[in-house]
Amino acid sequence: MIVCSCNVLSDHDVRSAVEAEALRSTSQVYGCLGCSAQCGRCARTIRRIVDEALGSARHPATAACGPRHPDSAAAERRSGITDRLSGLGPN
Repeated sequence: MIVCSCNVLSDHDVRSAVEAEALRSTSQVYGCLGCSAQCGRCARTIRRIVDEALGSARHPATAACGPRHPDSAAAERRSGITDRLSGLGPN
């Protein structure tokens, strides 16, 4: 589920980053995913996901946030979503 429309972040993106890096704040999540807060409407949802992920994180990290250009992560996600949507065709 997309939780941040501005940066096209899914709940899975957020949860994976939190579990991999033990992130504790929304700003850490944005930074790890190579983006920044835009309108702020997603902050509460991301905070809830962070709290839930930290509460249930019992496994060692399997992935880490790599260095990325701030706009590249969101652009990659938008491109993937656009590709999936373009395959749907007109209704």
